[in-house]
Amino acid sequence: MDTVALQSRRIVSGMRPTGQLHLGHYHGVLKNWVKLQHEFDCFFFVADWHALTTHYEDSGVIEDSVWEMVIDWLAAGIEPSAASLFLQSKVPEHAELHLLLSMMTPLSWLERVPTYKDQQEKLKEKDLSTYGFLGYPLLQSADILIYRAGQVPVGEDQVAHVELTREVARRFNHLYGREKDFEEKATAAIKKMGKKNAKLYNNLRKSYQEQGDAEALATARELLKNQQNLALGDMERLFGYLEGAGKVILPEPTSLLTPASKMPGLDGQKMSKSYGNTISLREPEDSLADKIKRMPTDTNRVRRSDPGDPDRCPVWQLHEVYADEDQKQWVQEGCRSAGIGCLDCKGPLIDAVSAELRPMRERANDLSEHPEDVRRIIDDGTAKAREVAQETLTEVRTAMGLTYK
Repeated sequence: MDTVALQSRRIVSGMRPTGQLHLGHYHGVLKNWVKLQHEFDCFFFVADWHALTTHYEDSGVIEDSVWEMVIDWLAAGIEPSAASLFLQSKVPEHAELHLLLSMMTPLSWLERVPTYKDQQEKLKEKDLSTYGFLGYPLLQSADILIYRAGQVPVGEDQVAHVELTREVARRFNHLYGREKDFEEKATAAIKKMGKKNAKLYNNLRKSYQEQGDAEALATARELLKNQQNLALGDMERLFGYLEGAGKVILPEPTSLLTPASKMPGLDGQKMSKSYGNTISLREPEDSLADKIKRMPTDTNRVRRSDPGDPDRCPVWQLHEVYADEDQKQWVQEGCRSAGIGCLDCKGPLIDAVSAELRPMRERANDLSEHPEDVRRIIDDGTAKAREVAQETLTEVRTAMGLTYK
């Protein structure tokens, strides 16, 4: 069953709390969030429970990291009026859904997640033979499904996690989506569409189920999404009925692939705190200039008069992010002809990065002086998130027979 999430305009995404963020975070995630918040109904959360899966022994660092990261989110342009910002641990419904989903998720599904063995290999110094680490992909699924998100912005390395979420939702709907009077309720819902649309729906459903007509399935889905007089419950039933299944309680999300970050570190490797090659979003002007001036360049260019090769120079990688075409041509020609020196080349780069960071640094400094405002933003976002999460959990409990009277 490849259902289309009814909440196709809803997006969920989270980040582990790592403290103050750097340009790699900004170009890899935050710039995309800033764009998405004006196009979708966005829920952005601090994944503090996920931080415990690998840092359970030093959890004392998490709290400060949480608030520093939220400040950088806001400084980068995430707007509380456009998106709901919250802490994962302040919405306990995530944990309850995770528990309920764990009752029906095969162990083998978790063991085959690519990052499971990969992370264990990369983090050999940590004891990751824990239930929490094995189950963190399912917690990610709960993070998504509790909001019945239509799309999840991820890089290619995270697509497998969204696929697991789709499998979990599919299995849940298969096990618990069949109400006792499902057929009768579905038939009644079809009648509410009006004679013309009801006839079209039935014909499309027949074409898909009897002939496997994928085009008919897609047309029927669009037909349902455009129905204004159907209650959410009826809509969920008809999506499931269309595909020969039960009520769609947990819609299957799709991956919204985000462009790969092109933000290199100061040494040409991926920008990462573990490599010590970062530029913080709050980097002071003098420190920023000093870091870029000290960046390594083409090792074959020993003297000012020696021609260089930008492709061998980490500074060129930053120009590819910040420079326009005219400036890129100036760098290429000047470097290869020795017409410009390495400090000449770095000057415009310092100016460009500084111009990008200056407003963020100012906003971050202001927010740091008013922590009560940051906490109020999180409290407001948490209230919105819990309202949606509680609605989903009520349906989940009902479907599983856990609403005792």
